[in-house]
Amino acid sequence: MITLLSIVEEVKRLPNIKSAKKRVLVSEKKAETNKAFVTTVKTTAKKFDKALEEGNKEAAQAAYKAAVKKIDTAVSKGYVHKNTAARKKSQMTKKLNAAE
Repeated sequence: MITLLSIVEEVKRLPNIKSAKKRVLVSEKKAETNKAFVTTVKTTAKKFDKALEEGNKEAAQAAYKAAVKKIDTAVSKGYVHKNTAARKKSQMTKKLNAAE
């Protein structure tokens, strides 16, 4: 629901300078792209967890490789911090080793 207060708040945030307006558009687009990529990283991790729950070691191994590759790509592109990625990969490795 759009209220008068929300409209007033939005108008206050809008920039007046042309370059600032462009920065707002660019940053919104980048945020959308970043969010989409991080979502794919989470999805691959969930596929790995699901394969482990089912007890399918081969599927889990394949999902693990895909997830690690996706996480490494996220780090190289700056979507995820390297320590966060290392922690997630370590957790997945421990789960995989425990399942075997």
